[in-house]
Amino acid sequence: MTDSINYGRLMHDAMRELLARVLQDVVEGGLPGEHHFFITFETQADGVDIPGWLREKYPKEMTIVMQEWFENLKVDDDGFSVTLNFGDEEVTMAIPFDAILTFVDPSVEFGLRFEATDEPEIAMEIIEDTPMIHVEEAEDEPHRDAEVVSLDSFRK
Repeated sequence: MTDSINYGRLMHDAMRELLARVLQDVVEGGLPGEHHFFITFETQADGVDIPGWLREKYPKEMTIVMQEWFENLKVDDDGFSVTLNFGDEEVTMAIPFDAILTFVDPSVEFGLRFEATDEPEIAMEIIEDTPMIHVEEAEDEPHRDAEVVSLDSFRK
């Protein structure tokens, strides 16, 4: 038994599970409406499988876009694989959930940012202005950019 509850790790796991569920829903039904994803990941992380030329071009991190064209999306407990088009070349890549730094769906202004630290807990920020469900905005209400909420502000 430990001395404390590791809320950072629990949130980290819950957000990874959310990502898995969203991607699995896309596998089963495609991207609904205007939804699309920007997924940034560490190219050197364990389990990342991308061609060498992409790793050379993006030695630290890269962002992929899942919007108009992608194929062979597969999701498992540890991550996902997908085929994307890079300059008329189809590339299949595998990305573990632990390698993901950010996940953004700009169509609904929803995003997650994961930051690993040297501490046992995980520092994680939730970027969220509109939840994953669609909410109608009033016509006279101005558009707002997403806000960043840091979990560190809730820690003692």
